[in-house]
Amino acid sequence: MSTSGSTFRIDGRAAMFAGSAVGVLLVLVYVGSGAGRWFDAALAGYLIGVLMGVFAVVYRYLVWIQRPPTARLNRRGWESFRRKGRVGHNAVGLVGLVGTNLLAQGFIRKRSTARWAAHQLVFWGCLLAAAVTFPLTLGWVHFESVGQQGSHYKAFFFGIGTGSFSATSLVGFTTFHLLNISAFMVIGGVLIFLFRRTRDPGALAVERSGDFLALAGLFGVSITGLFLTASTMWLEGRYYAFLTNVHALTVIMGLLYIPFGKLFHIFQRPANLGVHFYRAEGARGVQHECRECHKPYASAMQVADLKEVLPAVGFDYRDNAGGNWQDICPSCRRKMVTAAQVARVGGFG
Repeated sequence: MSTSGSTFRIDGRAAMFAGSAVGVLLVLVYVGSGAGRWFDAALAGYLIGVLMGVFAVVYRYLVWIQRPPTARLNRRGWESFRRKGRVGHNAVGLVGLVGTNLLAQGFIRKRSTARWAAHQLVFWGCLLAAAVTFPLTLGWVHFESVGQQGSHYKAFFFGIGTGSFSATSLVGFTTFHLLNISAFMVIGGVLIFLFRRTRDPGALAVERSGDFLALAGLFGVSITGLFLTASTMWLEGRYYAFLTNVHALTVIMGLLYIPFGKLFHIFQRPANLGVHFYRAEGARGVQHECRECHKPYASAMQVADLKEVLPAVGFDYRDNAGGNWQDICPSCRRKMVTAAQVARVGGFG
């Protein structure tokens, strides 16, 4: 997708792949639900929201991955990963990166324990909720009562029977309250985020409206889901129809918000793992020396990439003498800027 003045253009290739992803998902819904036999019609609204969300996420991701900086990092990351003689080592390293960066998110813990705890609660809460709701919404999972015992159920996945359990057992209670557990986890994470952002001057200084919108959406989905449980367990089903519509609306709006808001980094983060291999490859290669102090400050590969990518996004640092600002290390740049400012104001004495 690109804009030129008032011109709006759809990326046809990205739209084609996004449409194909929706088509594949519909086929899986048909197969997984037994040709629609186990699809719950009450979840049709959620299914439409999921299909629209899948289209938007795939389309936005493909457009994002084609941007000059992202495309270059993606290509360099794969080249570094597939470097001859290092594929096995990199494959093992990738498993470690998935554990430390994606699952444990250790890089956040280095900045703040509270921030890390909030991310973990929201991350695992959303992951748990997705693992429950998506298979149910798509008709991949359903439950059947066992024999004449109305309190015993057997779970089916893609029509294949799995274990059975009693609704009154610990397994049954946990199974039927997984969404409540995930809601409490997400709400806990959201509250930590809000507490930090309203009291930390550093967080307030970089606050953006979209940050609170993402938190409001997560809180809205979680709290309306808990309201459904409260209506069932303690209010004898009163207001349930209204609460169902409110919850469905918040979920669908949340799914449609993901590709266009801060939560889109959920899909960007895995692609960023390639940066680690890119840096490692650069560290093993030739280092670029500053043309002023003649000291190495970055890999030659990174500097060369910057010289090609920056002009493509409107930042051309070439000078009239045939040099490039990227050939100067950060320390020397600061000195040159300071000297230029001193000369511009006639000195500071």
